This record gives sequence, C-alpha cells and structure tokens, in this order.
Amino acid sequence: MYRLLSALIALSSLQACGGECDFAHSMCGAQASGDVVIGILMPCHHKVKAPDKRIRPESYHCSDFHLPSFMRSLAVIHEIEEINAAGFLPGVRLGYMMCDTCSFASTALQNVEYMLAVNRSLNVDCDYSDFRPRVKIILGALSSEVSIAVARLLSVYMIPLLSSTSSAQDLSDKRRYPGFLRTIPSDKHQTKAIGQVMHDFGWNWVGVVYGDDEYGRAAFQSFLKDAEENSVCLNYKEVLPDSLDNSQRSPRIKQVAERIRSSTARVVLLILKAVHVEALLKEMIRTNTSRTWIASDAWSRSRSIAQMEGINKVGDILGFTFVTGKNESFDKYLKNLTVTPGGYNHFIEEYKNLRFNCTPECFSDKAPSYCPSPDELKMKAGNACNFKDPQEQNDDHLVTALDTSLAFLHRLAVWATANALKKLLKCNGSSCLGEINFPPWKLLEELKKVQFEFENSSFIFDKNGDFEDSYNLIIWEKDGDHRRFLKIGNYHVLNKQIEFEKKDFIWFSTANTTIPQSRCSERCAPGSFKKILNASCCHNCTLCVAGTFSAEWDLRTCQRCPNGTWSLKGWTQCKQRKESFLRWSDPLPIILTAAAVFGILLLLVTFIIFLVNRNSPPMKRAEVRLSCVMMAGLSVSFASVIWFMGKPNVHLCRARQVMYALGFTLCMSCVLVKAFRTFLAFLPFGQLTSRRLHKLYKPLVIVIVITSLQGVICLLWLILDSPDIDDTPPDPQSMTHLISCREGHTYIGFGIMLSYIALLALIGFLLAFKGRKVPQEFSETGNIIFSMLMYLFVWVCFIPVYIMNNESSTTVQASAILVSSYGIIFCHFSPKCYQVLWKSNTETLERILNKWRAISSPKHDVVTEINIDFPRVTLSSEKSDSFIISSTSPTSCSSGTLCISSYTTLVTKRKMTRKRSISC
Repeated sequence: MYRLLSALIALSSLQACGGECDFAHSMCGAQASGDVVIGILMPCHHKVKAPDKRIRPESYHCSDFHLPSFMRSLAVIHEIEEINAAGFLPGVRLGYMMCDTCSFASTALQNVEYMLAVNRSLNVDCDYSDFRPRVKIILGALSSEVSIAVARLLSVYMIPLLSSTSSAQDLSDKRRYPGFLRTIPSDKHQTKAIGQVMHDFGWNWVGVVYGDDEYGRAAFQSFLKDAEENSVCLNYKEVLPDSLDNSQRSPRIKQVAERIRSSTARVVLLILKAVHVEALLKEMIRTNTSRTWIASDAWSRSRSIAQMEGINKVGDILGFTFVTGKNESFDKYLKNLTVTPGGYNHFIEEYKNLRFNCTPECFSDKAPSYCPSPDELKMKAGNACNFKDPQEQNDDHLVTALDTSLAFLHRLAVWATANALKKLLKCNGSSCLGEINFPPWKLLEELKKVQFEFENSSFIFDKNGDFEDSYNLIIWEKDGDHRRFLKIGNYHVLNKQIEFEKKDFIWFSTANTTIPQSRCSERCAPGSFKKILNASCCHNCTLCVAGTFSAEWDLRTCQRCPNGTWSLKGWTQCKQRKESFLRWSDPLPIILTAAAVFGILLLLVTFIIFLVNRNSPPMKRAEVRLSCVMMAGLSVSFASVIWFMGKPNVHLCRARQVMYALGFTLCMSCVLVKAFRTFLAFLPFGQLTSRRLHKLYKPLVIVIVITSLQGVICLLWLILDSPDIDDTPPDPQSMTHLISCREGHTYIGFGIMLSYIALLALIGFLLAFKGRKVPQEFSETGNIIFSMLMYLFVWVCFIPVYIMNNESSTTVQASAILVSSYGIIFCHFSPKCYQVLWKSNTETLERILNKWRAISSPKHDVVTEINIDFPRVTLSSEKSDSFIISSTSPTSCSSGTLCISSYTTLVTKRKMTRKRSISC
C-alpha cells in the first residue's frame, strides 16, 4: 500500500491522463455539473481483462457489464436529481462524477486520482487542510476490498468515503480508516447473527467456504469467534482465491464441491461474492447435491442466482440482508432511463446498446470477437431488431430482472450526505449561507454528527462510523423453477437477538416445516449431559448420575440437587425423598397392630378361662400361677410390637426393644421352670443327685433371677450402646429415605439380648426333650418342645433376613415377635383351654400312670416316691409289677411345689404284690 501511495504521489504532478486518452469516457463515464460534486465509485463492469499479464502502466480494460451494480449507481444519480428537484439545499445544486471500479482496487485508485485532480493534476503537499478538490465526498465502493484500498488513500486527504455495501469489520478501525463511514452495520454483527441462527436451528456441525479477499478473510475470522460462543463447530473450511480466472476457477470449484459432498455437515456457510457462489452452485446442480446454504450479505439477495436453472436442486438457502425498501419513483426512473440534463452517462448508453442493439450474429455458434459475453447477451431484448436507435428505447427490464429494493441503502447514503451539507452550508428555507468550495474534511466532520429522518426512520452514525441498524433474515422459497426471497425475521444489532416473524415455512430438505439437522452427534436430552469427544460438538450422551440432574438439552454438566432433594440416574429434576417407615395408615402396620391387639385380647380371654377353671385337673397340671406370669410376659411382648409402628424416635427405639426383651424373657423363664419340674419329677437320678437338683427347684427365684439378668443386659445396652435413629445415608439409587431404628452402633447389645432369650429357649427345649416320654397328661414336654422349636426356627430365620434386608428389618422383627408369641399361646394355653372347655375330665391317675409305665423303659427299676398336687383320687391294684396308690392332699405341699417323701424299689423279677404309698 505504501508503494502504491508513493507511486500515486509521484505521478500526481503529471497530468492525470494524456491528450490521447479519454479517461472520462473509459472509466469515469457519467458526470453532471453542480455546486457540490459527489463522487460515485461503482463496478459497472465486474472484471478487468488480464490484470496478471499487465507489464506497462497502461489503462485498464474492463469487461462483463454488471447489471446489479449499474442499478445501484443509477439509484445514487436518481436520488441526487430528486434532492435537486426538491430544493432540499436552496440555491445549491448537487453534481456527480461516476467512475467504474471494475471490481478492482487498482482501477478504483486510478478513479480516485482522477476525481481529486485539480486541473488534471494532483499536487503533493505537507498539509492538505486546505485541499479543495472538485469531489467533496465519494460514495462507494461496492466491495470491502476496494473500499479498504480507497479508504487508505483518502485518509491522506481526509475526504469522506461513504459505502452502502462494504461490511468488512476492519473498516470500523478509525486508526487506519478515519474517513470511512457506511450506512450498514459491520460484519461482526452479521457473523453474530449467523452464529445465533445456527444455534437457534440446532446446527452445530457446519462447513465454511470463504473468499480469499479482505471481506472473506475478515468475516471468516469473526465467524470463528461467534461460532465458538454459540457451540458451533467447523467440519471443514475451504478458500476460493479471488483472483482466479475462468480456466483456473473451475478445477478449484470442483475440489470445493467434492469436499462439500463428502462431508457429514449438512449446513454450509458461503462467504463469497455472487460470481463465485454462482459457479459453485452450478457444480452442485450438476452433481445433484443438496445442502442447507447460509448466504452472506454479498449474495443473499442475488436475483441472478435465484433465477439459475436448476436452483431448486441445491436445497435450502437462507441468509441475512441489509435493510431494503422499494421506491416507486426510482422504478419509474429505471423504466424511462435518461441522462441528467447538462451531463452525460456512457454507462446508460452501453446498457442500451446491450439491451436494444440488433446483433443476431452474436447468437450463432461462431460469434464474432466484438460480441458481448454470454452473460451480457442474456440482457438482449427479444425485439431488439425492431428498433432503429437503441438509445431512444426503454423498457422495464431493470425493474423485473433486478431487486430494486437493494437500492435503499444507496439512496440513504445520498440523504446522509445532503443532511450533512445542509448543516455545513448553513441552509435555511430559502438559501445556503456557507462556503460552497469547502475542504472535504469539514463535510466528514459534519457527517459523523449528522442525525436525520428518512422514510419514517431515524439514522445516525456510531463512533465507528457505522449504522447500527437491523438485518433481515430471509429464506429462498420456491417460485416455480426459480426462487424468491421471503423475510422470516430480523436480527437486532443493539440487543443481539433474532426475532422470527414466520416459522411455518416449508424446508426443501424435509418437504415440511421440520427443521433439517446438521449435527456431529445427536442432541442430549434432559437427564443427560454431553461427554465431549475429539471436537466440542462431537460427544456421547451420558445419563446424569444419582444426585444430579439436567433440565435442558445439550448441557455439558449435570447440576447437583439442592439440599434436601435427590434424583435418580437420568432424571431431569430433583424431588424430595419419600420417608419410609411403618405408617399407621398403611395396610401392613394395620395388620401387625391388629395381630398384636388380638394377641393381647386372646391372652385376656385365656387368663379368664384359667382363672375360672383354676381348680380343674388340666389347670392344676398347667400350673395356673406360672401360666398367668407367662401371659403377663407375652402381653408385654405383644405391646412392644405396637411401638414398632409410626415414625421412629429415640425413645420408641429403646422402649420397644426393652419391652420385648423383658416380656419375652419373663415368659421364657416360666417355660423353663415347667421344663425343669418335669425333668426332676420323672427322670431317674441317683438319690444324692436328685436331692441336689431338687434344692435348685425354686420357681419364683428362677423367674426373678432370669428376668433380672435380662434387665441387666438391657441396662448395660442402653448405657453403652443405646438404640437410636439410623443415620445411614439413603441408597443413592433410591428415592426412599428409610427412617428406622439402629440397635446401637455395634449391635452387640442387641445380639446379646436375643442370644440370651435363645439360650433360655434352647435350655428349655433340651430339658423338655429329655423328658419327652413322660405322659403328656403329667407334663407339657410336647408343648414346650414344639414352642421352643418354633421360637428357635423363627429367630434363626430372622437373623439373616434382618442383616440382609435393612429396609424391612422393622417389619421382620415385629413379625418374628408375633409369630413366636402366638407360638407360645397355641402350644401352651390353647390345649388347656380345649381340655377344660370341651374334653372329658374323668381320666384317672391310674390310667395316666399306666400310660407312662407303658412308654417307660423296662430297664428302669427305680421309682422315686413323689408327692404332686393332683386331684383327689384313690385306687388300688394287685397285679405284678404294679403300683398301689393312695391319693390324698397333703398340707405340707402347695401347688407348684415338688415334695419327695420316699424312694423305694418297685420292680422285681417275679410276680409279687407289694404296696407303696404315693401321696400328693
């Protein structure tokens, strides 16, 4: 650039163009005089012939007339004429000088040199504060690349350059381009809008093709940052060189097209000029490749691309455009093209020649060399050969073939200039009092401050010289074999939000309103999170672990549940854990409580039966007093079951275990006394051994000692390792918080308590088993054996279930207590009640003893003479090996005591008759 500036300044002292060269006709081909002249830089041609083969500094030769840019330049000219006609600047007429940049920066610089020349020369000065060229401001250029080159040069003179299409982000840098302004936002806003629309439509896996020019490179770099902010990843990026001619462009286009076809990304962003997009889409049409294309502002409203043959095969196209607006006056002007009075416009002449000149030979297979290019021939009117003078003809081709609403921003630039001039020239309703030939930097100063109304909208430049306006979001919908532009929303620059106006449009890819997808991985639903793989958009979906949740799509982490709440694996929200305990309203607690109450009532009925029939033989044999104590113990045991219901607390946890332990131990001690009595009364021992054992038979003492020992165990348990509420954390995979009692930290006390009862049961079982051959009418050995076996079986089953299933430990223990308690009732009390209420009581002692003798071993030749409290019965028998019994009721022995009076030999080898006395 510095070398370029040096060359320009070195040539500035020379004439801008020699006498042989008509530069005004070849490049700056439109002009109208005026008090204040506005420069117009537009590419009426979009190609320079063979710039790479240029050696001598000859004039540039442009080709390929560019109709859309020509229309834009006409919009500026028309608006200048409208301002002059309206007398907006009283006494001041605006003129213009329009030059063709040919979409080439060097040509544009040459045009600027011509515009700034004074008397066809450009002097070199140290200070240009008083530099007063004819052109006070330049409107243009079309592309950012050209604007960047021109803005650098004009910054030397501080001449304002006002563009309506150059959106490169670099141009907002006032350190490098202090004189540049534009009526559009910077590309940094456009790339933000593109990134957000990708995010809103759920596209995170895209490809990008951009041009190797200032516009393409800057926009691509800006998009990279915005893509990252919106979680969008690039599958690929491709660059199309801007300087390639047709022969070089085709192979590169095919390479890019193949890359697009082989990619898994279904969305492609094209930051290219319209001519490159057209070539690429032709290749896509040829290979029948469909994608979703996102257009940059450079081609998002390209009518030529929208009318391409086969355009409907390429898929969906959407993009962002600048603000547009139709103007009937301008459309009417295009239908009746005339040159400004007093001026000239060779570009209009060229257009009319292309449109209305009769050249049928140019449509033959061997067209002459002077014929226009195939694209230019498309402008030819069908009835061109009917006209004699092409310059006299007009039609509506420009209005129908082009989108004239794109001229809105160029018209806006003219009005911004006019409003700044109005302030600078101090215009009132009748005249302008300011100096007409002012230095251009003064106009730049006013432009930066100008604020004006245009078509019911207010406009002002920001600190970077940009308009912070909105973008229109459009989609290319089907219009027969072509496409038309449908506005579906807006992107507001200030609040950085997309506002959709229409969402029910039809997508080509899905043939309905379903949005096409372009993702490296499937979206992660709520309840899961993304586990990133090699790229941030490629991931596996992993369910949130227990205690965490995700309520939205595509979260990178799961959130922890707030205090007091929990979630299971894969949940989308946290909930309160349900407290689990034996609620009074639940069926199982009702059943258990009913069973406990029924047990107590059953014991009460049994107690009444025993009390009423206490003098009957079965009741006397059942030891009424001991049985009543057993009933009391079982009642306490049943009552303990009730405390297993409801929400546990420390006091209930302690009370229920102590109640059960003492109550059931009291019952077991009575059973043990009964078993011990039978063991002593009916089993043969030596005399000495028998007497020693008889001294131990103290029922009251045994019951008190055994129960007291259990009381000591419980007391120590409560002191050293007391039951309390279990504070074990709930299972992470459960939404139930089990509230239960913990029988101490070590469970030693609980184990000793149960082991003590089990030991009593085992001893009772062994004693009863030893005397199992004693007649049932004399003892309760069978009942004791069966009840103890039931107890031991229940509690042996209870232990592993209790240990392995902590959640139902409360229910298991309550059930075990009930089963073992009912076992005592049905084994000990029910048979006695049955005998009293329904069975005959006439069975004599002789019959009972005969039964016992029959089941006794014949080897036993010793019988102890005993005194037991039976009913009064007298019987005698004179048979060999028989008893002669006289039954009385002694006063020295009470119920429940065992009185041993004599020990005599009864058995002989021969048949003898002897008499012995057994008294009770």
